[in-house]
Formats: sequence, structure tokens, C-alpha cells
Amino acid sequence: MAFKRWMNGGQVTWTIEVDSEEGTIDLARTIAPLLGSGAMITLSGDLGAGKSSFARALIRTIARQPTLDVPSPTFTVMQSYDGPDFTIIHADLYRISDPEELIEIGFEDSIMGALTVLEWPEKAVRFLNFNRLDLTFSISPDTNGLGRRIDVAGLGPLADQFDRVIAIRQLLDESGWGGAERQRIAGDASGRNFERLNLDGRTAILMVAPKPLHGPVLRAGKTYRSLARLSDSVSSFVAIAEQLRAYDFSAPEIIDFNNDVGLVLMEDLGIDAISRDDGPIRERYLEAACLLAHLHILDVSRELPLRQNGFYRLPDYDLEPLLAEVELFIDWFIPTLSSAHVSETARAEFLSIWRKLLEPQLIERKSWTLRDFHSANLFWLPFRNGIQRIGIIDIQDAVWGHPAYDVGSLLQDARVFVSEDLEMELFERYVSLRNAGDLMFDYSKFTTSYAIYASQRIIKILGIFVRLDRRDGKPDYLRYIPQLRNYLHRNLRHAALASLRHWLSRYCPELYNENTQQ
Repeated sequence: MAFKRWMNGGQVTWTIEVDSEEGTIDLARTIAPLLGSGAMITLSGDLGAGKSSFARALIRTIARQPTLDVPSPTFTVMQSYDGPDFTIIHADLYRISDPEELIEIGFEDSIMGALTVLEWPEKAVRFLNFNRLDLTFSISPDTNGLGRRIDVAGLGPLADQFDRVIAIRQLLDESGWGGAERQRIAGDASGRNFERLNLDGRTAILMVAPKPLHGPVLRAGKTYRSLARLSDSVSSFVAIAEQLRAYDFSAPEIIDFNNDVGLVLMEDLGIDAISRDDGPIRERYLEAACLLAHLHILDVSRELPLRQNGFYRLPDYDLEPLLAEVELFIDWFIPTLSSAHVSETARAEFLSIWRKLLEPQLIERKSWTLRDFHSANLFWLPFRNGIQRIGIIDIQDAVWGHPAYDVGSLLQDARVFVSEDLEMELFERYVSLRNAGDLMFDYSKFTTSYAIYASQRIIKILGIFVRLDRRDGKPDYLRYIPQLRNYLHRNLRHAALASLRHWLSRYCPELYNENTQQ
């Protein structure tokens, strides 16, 4: 099966070449999982071009009955089948001469809520669904009548779904992984999906990262994603991974990728984590802290080469994203506190406090801020040496910022509770390495930076975890709220955060008093 993707008036169209009837059947089986109640697929083309073979294979696959009798409905016009979850209507409108005939036979009512497989769709234009795939079949020349060209164009959600499925198939075929067994594995809070591929004892990971929705405009014509400088493209992941590898860190090797659709096929770093269910594995966290120190000593480049030519420039992690993030605390977390009330004046005061805390930090030496450097994204690679034993993923949102942010991300792990004693041990390991390898390193300044950035991150995550529950229907993250509060309490002891302590005591007494009593 050969694929070609092209744009037709702003619409993505695929041309698929198959060399036999089995290829047509294979395409039907590939498309079947995408289709559900209310969807429509139209089949056009010359007689004998493969429409009936495709429809038969599609219906049998969806009905989960490989030997189901699926006759052509040329004379009956419509044929109904019971699928596991919805009705399938197969209609052939060859004999229809007037659209009014469709009303007389109850066509519109029959397809309501069903999956409709429609041949000769030009005779039912008024009934066509906006969520559909249009397939046009033709006999390929110079194939002795065996080959078929199938042009596929999509509308509505099915367009994106089909684009992704075929792009995955093409990526795997071209990279030599087309015959791999595919197993879905846990995704993350971002909406990305992951699969582990297994082929002849070798494994790889497929990341499917559709272009994210941006949501409402908040200010200055920007959405939260824009304000927070979050990446919308897998090109950032690829560029950062390849540059980390160039610096001898264990980011996954990129096997292949498709930036248009959002696919990355990469090295499998395994399943061995740096923590267990009962908490951090000390040796592994210490190695992760060493990795950060080594990264922050390096004179890293902000301009990262792209495989397709050009460069990817790490965005600034300056006031705009940092303040947009702390506002999540006000918008999402504070409403969960019965005693909290934040007026517009109080919001302005909150942002002013953070502005004064962060502005002096912005003139400090910058480095890569990987932004999600914590247990969920770090793997233990025991057969490698030193800091290369730490495998790193979830790097697409890296920015150009202060080194203290990632240190706080690791030492105050949002999902794995790090005791205060271990936090201090990890901190001292990090600063001792920085001090030994960086003549400009200032212990006192960094301690203040750590308290500020760790607090900014905890404040942000408190908002994000509530948002994941209330907006996205992911309540599991709420179980981490108590340990986030504990981390915030530790940070508030620092003298530099006196203004934040005062604000919390005034406007969030429930949170502040609970923390001070811990």
C-alpha cells in the first residue's frame, strides 16, 4: 500500500495505491476503528473499481462478523446491519433518479444515529453528513486491472482522525516498523497518546501528539497556551531530544517523525522508574540531581538545529508565562477553599508580589528549563553509566529560563512525595556540583531563586490539578494536593517570600493556617 498526502483547496486528501483486492480490504480494516454512530463514508467511482469489496470488508469488520453476507443493495437501495454498538446502513443509490425518492423510502430517518456507507453519494447531496470520509475509486493503469487508486478526503472530526491513522501507517511502514505489534500505554495530562511497538524482540515508542486546542483568548489576543509558551509542534521535542543526545544525555533516539500530524517514533527507554509506589529511590534521585547540575554547568545553546534545516529557538521563560501560570492558582485552586475570596484588587496585588519576586531572577544566567523534570518523565537505565542512567522524556515545552525551576521540579515532585530530609540532601548534592564546576555560582542567591521558583511551580500546579479535575474530568490528580501544600509550606519559610506569606494569610487563611500548622 502506497500513500501520498496532498492539499486540495485547504483540505487534506490522501491518494492510496493498492495492488490487489486484499489491499482494498486492508484499507477498509484500517478505517473501520475510526467510524461510529452518526458518521458517514461515501464511495464513488467506476463500476468494478472496488467499492463493493471495500464496503463488504468495512461492514464485516465493524460488525465483527468476518463471514457476514453483505450483498450489494443496488436493488433494495438500503440494507441494515446490527453492529455491536450502533446500526450500519449500507445504501446504493444507483437506481435513484430523484432525491424525493429518498424521502419516500425513509432514508433520512434510517441513517439518523447510524453509520452510513453510501454509494453514489451525488444523488443524496442534501443528506450528506458534515462528519464523513469521501472515497473515490479508480482502476490504476498498467496493473492488468488489479491495482486501485483510492482518493480519500475527509470532513469534520473524521478528517483529522483519518489523517492521523494513515500518517501513522505510512510512518511505520517507511521506518521498517509496519509489521510491529502495537500496545497502547498510559498517556499523560496533555492529551498525547503513546504506544509501545514490538517487532522481532525490538521495541520502540510511538508518540501521537495532535495539535492541541488553544481555548479562549485571555488577554493581548493570546490563549493560555500562547501566554505560557507551550509548544504546539513535535518539532520542539525532536530538536531538544537530539540536542540532549548531542550533549551525551539519555533522551530517546528519534527514529522518525511527522511534524504535520504530530507523530514521533522513538527509542523505548523502558519502564524502570526513579521511584516506587512508596516513594523516591534515593540513588536514582541523586543521579537525576547530578544530571541537572551537569546540564546547568554547560554552556548550552539556545538555538537548536532542526533536522529539516533551520533552528528551533527556545522561548523565553520570562514574566509573561510565569505570571500567566500563577494566575491558575487564583482562577482554579482558590475557588475550592471555602474561606478564600479574591477581588480584582487582591489579584492585582498577588501578581505584583510575583512580579517583584521574579524580576530580579530574570537577569541571572539562563539555561535550558526542561519544565517537566520529575519522576513521571524520568527512567532508570541501569546498563548505562553515571548520569546517562537517567532517561528523559516530555521535553517539548522546554524554555530558556532559570536553572532553579527544574531543581524545584525534581526536589518537590508533584506526584511522588519527597521528604524534607531527602530534599535537602538532593539540594546539597546539586549545589556542591554547581559550585565545583561553575566559578560564577552563588550559593546564597541560588537558595533564594530555588525558594521562589519552587513556589511558583507549586502555586501553578495546584491550579492545574484542579483544572484537570473540573475542566477535563481527570480527578486522579487531586490526590496530590496535600503534598503540594506541604511543599508550599516549606518554601514559605524563606525570608524572600514574606510578601507571599502575608497575601496568603489575608486572602487564603484556610490554606495559610493549615500550612503553618503542619
